[in-house]
Amino acid sequence: MGYRSRMDVLSSLAAWPARRWLVALGTAVATYLLIALPTDLIDNPVFGREIPPTPWSYWALAATAVLSGLVTATYVATPEEARVEREGRIGAAGAFVTFFAVGCPVCNKLVLVALGYTGAIQFFEPIQPYLAAGAIALLAWAFLARVRRESSCAVPATR
Repeated sequence: MGYRSRMDVLSSLAAWPARRWLVALGTAVATYLLIALPTDLIDNPVFGREIPPTPWSYWALAATAVLSGLVTATYVATPEEARVEREGRIGAAGAFVTFFAVGCPVCNKLVLVALGYTGAIQFFEPIQPYLAAGAIALLAWAFLARVRRESSCAVPATR
């Protein structure tokens, strides 16, 4: 991303109303909790894990939560302009993939059914950091696409 693009994104963020920032914060906290509790990144009596979380899991989840909040906030305050586009689905996919990236590889029923216990540890656990990076990249792309679309010139409709 070039200097001009970064400045456009930063100036767009600076112009956001407080309502957008509140939605971003609320969504970030909700995303963090909705992923951290069932994956047992936050200790709780309901969920557990057999393999302790990796240190990068917390950073990946934090980045996902922040980016999810920012993507969601781009839909606030201008509903007539904020059409649901492909970026929204890509952002949702990024948040969903994070759940698999930071979760316990042998606690995930889908992975266990597909690969078995040994396969989950041998094949799935090593790709989890790549899943996390991919999820963060999807969310970042969705956010940048949404912000750039907001700051682009609208073409007037012809009658």
